[in-house]
Amino acid sequence: MTADVTRGPSPGLAETSTAARRVRRARCDEPVARGPGAGRGWGRILGAMTKPAALKRHLPTSPFKAPVAPAPKQFAVGDQVTHDVYGLGRVVGVESGVAVLVDFGSAQERILSPYTKMTKL
Repeated sequence: MTADVTRGPSPGLAETSTAARRVRRARCDEPVARGPGAGRGWGRILGAMTKPAALKRHLPTSPFKAPVAPAPKQFAVGDQVTHDVYGLGRVVGVESGVAVLVDFGSAQERILSPYTKMTKL
């Protein structure tokens, strides 16, 4: 039995390769995702699985001083504040150490403690 080399590729193979080229071309036109697992939904999953870095505890035998925790920020009704995302605003409500309600002009936002992005003016 000898192979007949005079015939071209089968029509099914040609259709498959054309369809594959179309898919490949469509994928090339999409924006490129960056980062580990980008584009497959892994970033969202891995982000939920990773824990934030824990603070190292102070050893009693250490020659260095123990880190001092900063005092929690206190806000009162009427305080003028600035927020890194929302901008300039005025405190209109306080929930004892849990949250503050701030009027930013266009919207009122409830900002949760520890108020890392907000400072009193």
